[in-house]
Amino acid sequence: MSIEPITAYLGLGSNMGNRQDNLERALDFLTQRLRLEKVSSIYDTEPIGNVQQPRFLNLACQVSTRLTPMGLLTLAKGIESKLGRLPHTSNSPRPIDIDILFYSDQIIETPELIIPHPRVAERAFVLVPLAEIAPDLVHPVTGKTTKQLLEEVTEVQGVFKWKNS
Repeated sequence: MSIEPITAYLGLGSNMGNRQDNLERALDFLTQRLRLEKVSSIYDTEPIGNVQQPRFLNLACQVSTRLTPMGLLTLAKGIESKLGRLPHTSNSPRPIDIDILFYSDQIIETPELIIPHPRVAERAFVLVPLAEIAPDLVHPVTGKTTKQLLEEVTEVQGVFKWKNS
């Protein structure tokens, strides 16, 4: 555990079962171990990669934590498991997906974890909710703000504010 609290940003998504309930339950689990600072609106988004699956609901949140990056990853994977996600289900339907987008301004590259998330700068479904809560957050590799990164994304169709959020 780190001594001083760290600000981290997480991306959550769900496209199986009651998607909104899955997001809310994941946030509830996160609040048991982290301080939830900000939560974006929920967005209805098209799947990327394997497009032959249901649409996602996505959101971003800002948390304060004393967990290390690996501790945060372990927490995220544990919550995914509690909510019924099977291991190795990338690019297939899943009840919950929790990605660490940023951990302070740190750059981390290990076999288990890459921070900032390697595809954050090209994914509108991540940048739209993230820019809502942290438009001036600077990507430590590109030096660009979330708002600037979103402006550079060419494929933003398929990201709509969820009516129930």
